[in-house]
Formats: sequence, C-alpha cells, structure tokens
Amino acid sequence: MRTIPKADFRAVVLLALAAIAFPTAAFAAGEYDWPNWRGPEQNNISRETGIVDKWNPKGGPGSNLLWKSEKLGTRSTPIAMNGKLYVVCRADPLTPVEGEKVICADAVTGEVLWENKFNVALSDVPGERVGWANLCGDPETGNVYCNGVSGLFLCIDGKTGKTIWSNPTTETFGMLTTYGARTHTPIIFEDLVIVSGIIIGWGEQARPNHRFIAFNKKTGEVVWYAGTRDLPNDTNYSGPVTSVLNGQAALVVGGGDGAVWAIQPRTGKPIWHYDFTMGGINPSPLVVGDTVYAAHSEENLDSNTAGGIAAIKGDLTGDVSKTGEIWRLREYMVGRSSPVMFNDLLYCIDDRAKLFVLDPKNGEVLGRRALGKEMRATPLVADGKMYCATSNGQYYVLKPDGNQVKVLSQGRLPTGEECHGSAIVSNGRIYLPSMEHLYCIGTPDHKPALAERPAAPQEKPVDEDDKPAHVQIVPAELLLRPGDSRQLTVKLYNSRGQLLKSEKVDATFKLDGPGRISPDGKFTAVPEGAHKATYIHAKVGDLDGLARVRVVPNLPWKFDFSDHQVPITWVSARYRHITRAVDGNDVMVKVTTIPKGTRSMCFFGQPDLHDYTIQADVLGNIKDNKMPDIGVIAQGYILDIRGASQELQLRTWGAQMRVGETIKFPWKPNVWHTIKLRASVEDGKAVVRGKVWPREEKEPADWTVTLTDPQPVATGSPGLFGNATDAEIFLDNITVTPNSAG
Repeated sequence: MRTIPKADFRAVVLLALAAIAFPTAAFAAGEYDWPNWRGPEQNNISRETGIVDKWNPKGGPGSNLLWKSEKLGTRSTPIAMNGKLYVVCRADPLTPVEGEKVICADAVTGEVLWENKFNVALSDVPGERVGWANLCGDPETGNVYCNGVSGLFLCIDGKTGKTIWSNPTTETFGMLTTYGARTHTPIIFEDLVIVSGIIIGWGEQARPNHRFIAFNKKTGEVVWYAGTRDLPNDTNYSGPVTSVLNGQAALVVGGGDGAVWAIQPRTGKPIWHYDFTMGGINPSPLVVGDTVYAAHSEENLDSNTAGGIAAIKGDLTGDVSKTGEIWRLREYMVGRSSPVMFNDLLYCIDDRAKLFVLDPKNGEVLGRRALGKEMRATPLVADGKMYCATSNGQYYVLKPDGNQVKVLSQGRLPTGEECHGSAIVSNGRIYLPSMEHLYCIGTPDHKPALAERPAAPQEKPVDEDDKPAHVQIVPAELLLRPGDSRQLTVKLYNSRGQLLKSEKVDATFKLDGPGRISPDGKFTAVPEGAHKATYIHAKVGDLDGLARVRVVPNLPWKFDFSDHQVPITWVSARYRHITRAVDGNDVMVKVTTIPKGTRSMCFFGQPDLHDYTIQADVLGNIKDNKMPDIGVIAQGYILDIRGASQELQLRTWGAQMRVGETIKFPWKPNVWHTIKLRASVEDGKAVVRGKVWPREEKEPADWTVTLTDPQPVATGSPGLFGNATDAEIFLDNITVTPNSAG
C-alpha cells in the first residue's frame, strides 16, 4: 500500500480517485513509456499532449499533485515502462545494512511492487551520492539495467525484481569507483546493453581509459570491449545517446578525456572524436539530424577560459576537432544539464541555472533567463512547455516563445529537498524526482494523447556496403579456470558497423598464449598451471579479430615475483606497480609517481570466490615524515594499515563505515610486517578477521581486529589496496588459501 508522509485526507481521496479512474491495466504499453532517462527519442522530448502547466507540492484540491512518495526519492532520473516506475536510490540510510536498491512502483498509485537491494562495497562513495546513474529499461524484454555506484552492473527482471545476471565490473574489468560517485548510465542498442566508465584493466590495458563494455543484454556475455584514449584527466558521467549519423548507427557520448565521441554501437569502433576540453564531459550530447550539440564547464584546450557549447558535424570520420566544428561558444559553463531542442531553437542551462536560447545554426544567443542558483537536471519538453527544477528545489513550468521564455508557473519544494534528476512524463503524468520524494503530477481523469512522433533516422542499406571491414569474436573477454572450455562466435561487419555474417564464418584461429582452440572456435584453457593470459585471434582474409582470456586457477595461490613480473591477469595492477630487487629479492612496489593512481585497488581473479584467507608481507616507506596506507582485500572487505593515523581499519564501504572496526596500531616505516585477512559467511553473516605482526616475529594466535556484517558481502575477488601518495609500498609473498586449508 502506498504511503504519503504527512498527507491530509484530501490528498488520499485524490489518490483513490486516480486509481479508480485510471487503473494500471489501462496503460497503453509502449506508446507512453519513458524507458531511457532522456526519453523514447533520447532528447528529453515527449509527444504527449494535454499535460498540466501548474501544480503545488503541498497537495489539496486543484494542486494537480496526484501523489508523492518518500520511498521513491532519488538523485537520478526515473524511468517508466509497462505501467511501472523504476528508480535507483539509497537503501536503509545510516544503518549497518545500508546499500543501494532498485525500486519498482505502480505508475498510477506509487505503490511499491518490489525492491532489489544490493551492497555498496570497496568504494569511497558517500551515502548521499548513492543512486547516481540513471536506470535503463529494455522495451523488448521488460528488463531493467542498473549501474551501481560501486561497479555492480545488474540486469533485473522488470516484473519480478529478480536479478537475471550481474557483473561486478570493478573486480572483473577495473571500473573506477570514487568519492565523486560519477557513474555512467547504461543504454540499450538492439541486443546489447552498453555501459562505460574510467577503467584500469589488465595486461596492455592497465592504463586508465574511458572504456565501453557491450554486454549481450539477455545473458551478460561480453560482445565487445573498447576504449577512447589512455590517461583521461577526469572521471565523468555523460549519458550516451544512440542515433544515425550520415546513414551510420552511432553511439554519441562525452568522454573522460575531454572529447565528444561517436562510436559504432555494434562493434565499438570509433567513428570520430571532437577534442573539446581538458576535463571530463558530463552533459549528454544532443543529436539533431547529422549535427551533434555538446557542452562542458571545464578548462578549454585553446585558452585559459572554461566552459563551452559547440555544434559538431556528425557526418565525418576521424579527428574532427577542426574540420567538424560548426560553431563554438566559450565561457558558457554548461557542465551538468544537457542541451535540448524546442521549436528549432537550442536551449542550454548553465551550472548557475541561467537558461540560454541559441540559434542552432550559428550559436547566436537570442535570449536568456535566470532560473535559480544551481542546475543539474535537464529540462523536459512536453506539450509546448518545458519542465525543470533547480538543485535546491525551485521548480518551473516554462513556455518558450521565440527568443522569450515565459514562466507559466513556479514554486519551491519543501525546504531542503534537492533535485538532481530530470522530470519525465508517461501517460499524461509528470514524475519529478527529488532526493526526498518522487512527485506524480497530473489530473486523475486525464486521457493520454500522443502527437505524431517524427520518423527515426534510418541507416543506409547493408547491401550498399557488403565488404567485410571488422571481425568480432564473442565473447570478447573471458575469465576461465584451468580446463574450462568456451565456444566462440565470429561475426563480420562492414565499414559502417552493420552485421554481414554471424554463422559459419570461415575464420582461421591463432592463439598467443597457452591453451588450444578447435577449427570451429572452441577454446580450452590448459588443465593446470599459473595465472596466464591468452589472446585469441580470428583471421578472415586480411582482417584480424581479437578476444582476450584470463585463466586463473583454483585456490591456493602464491605470488613471490621471482619471475620479475606483476601478474598479467591482475586487474588494475601493472600500470601502478612494478617489480624491484630489494636486498637481492624481487618484490612488487606501488610507486608514488603514477598520476591520479597512487590510491587504488587491484584484483587477482574470480569475483565468485568466498571463504578464503589472504596474507602478504608488506613494508611502508617514509618520505617527508609521511607514510602510506597498505591493505589487502578479501570477499569485499579491506584490512588497511593506515600510515598517517597509525591505525588498523577493517571495512567494506569506507565512506559510510556501515560496519567496520578501527583501532590504534603504531607501526614503523621500512620494517616488514605480515598482514592477514580471513573472510567467511557464517550463519548468514560475514565474519571477517584480521591481524598484523612484524614479519620476523611469530604469528600471534589471536586476531587483531574482527567484524561481523549482518548484510554480508558473500563473494569477491582477493586483491590489494594501497595509497602510495606520500611514500612507496613494498609487497611480497602474497598467498590466498581456502579457509578449509587452515
């Protein structure tokens, strides 16, 4: 049953009338859905008509407030599909079981139908930033996709709320999760769901890069895996859009490297990039025809100014930084809200909530209006009006009229409510999110109507280009155990990224690394051995496709670096660590000179491991009277020797410390210590124990620190944590053993 906090009797009556007059079964499935945060056309435009132009968050007669729900408050944008609303938000704030959750509610009543809750682990994200990325719905399957703030990517059954598949991308790929919480919104394209972020991977991809992972939306299999450029200056969260540019399907997105990118959504191959800024781009691009509109609030590349808006030719290829620029405005700080088009005029709202009306042909500023103090949300365009709310809860219904913008109505949400997500519309009802509530705005007797939607742009026919230009191996990334086998599929695409052939492709396979592969593409890992990587090549004519495989054996493991190598299969390790001879013995060193990478985690293998113990010999250097932090990771928990505070801390979610133990622990620099962490699930709870002692001394019988987690992280890859900002970290003799081994 739906709950309206502090609601009066009149609001409850309105709710009941709404449910009677317009039951869920009456929804026209699909026609009025809002499955993507930017809507069905991916431009924040709705073709619905008869939408109300005033409302009052206090409720009551004539308020046009149908309901508000405290349970559905979120910092992101909701989606609507098949008569249901979906939001992602913080779960159980400031409790020992705090986490993140996806909620499904009845779109008419706001009644919660199901919740899917999951842990936030191994992240510095503060609780108030949980639920950062918008959800994405798939109209074909009804599934909902969530990219959690700690890198857990989920495919959820939209009807039942059950997880169909998930991938802990931080552990499997090296997806970065930070205090800033910038997390990317996924997007559906045909049979793919695509997500991206700053990734510090394995092997030759261990340098930070804004990378994209395309999963099979039904199975979670990695179809392609591609990047932009190494060493981006920043994290970012630009929401991708898919469209057609010059007859070619394109995924268009702002990059962490400061460029706008167009990428083939079926292959991951870049089409073009436009270098725009020094920092990461956060607003979502807007595609109109073959023109892409983009904005940012970072430092410009060609001056000491910051901020900009640009129109880019979308029908080119390669580096279009100079050739593709139609026009550009500098010093417009549009760094959060995304551009929208309305009646052939471009509307941009800067970070200080000033709205600009631009001529899209030449960038001329035709009008402007101040709306408040800060803006993150993107305006909704519906029924000849614009709906938006500022970050501090000032809301507006605007009527654009040429270069003028009239205010039809405005107001303020209750004191303290923040709006970071955008308003959406579905079946005649506007849904406005705040951190504290979700507001449903409309009239109970409204009958939805839809103006004609413009025809979607079309790709050029495949038969106009039937020459193979790209070979794709699926899966593109694999993590196997010794002896495991996997059947691979080879697909051929033309130069526009259109599928030519996916069955009986005559490919010749070659392995760079251990294992064997059959002529029809069945790969089998060697039955035993150490951590190894294999590169699989599929050659078709002069074209070469590539898939990467990590083979990680069952426990126990031991790493002593006697081969002078950081293991190639470790995720997020090689760029940040080196091997070095110390007193005639090779050890691994986390150095201080890695830009923006001195505080990080790395992972050793399968994320489904559980009930094991990790142990390592560690040494912290000292520089300018400062020491590093050194930690080991087991099953989603970190045991961390902290240099500056001289403490020992056991935690899973550092920013919130929903569970954790911290004790004083004086330790000396340039002295080898042994650190040991054991994790297990006992009687439905995680029991995690840690100890540290000087390496030359006998291991103490008692554990130094212990925690019990009522909401256990049940599985997770072993790994390392370290902060070498102030001084180097040395590691040796790392072992991971099953708890049953003692």
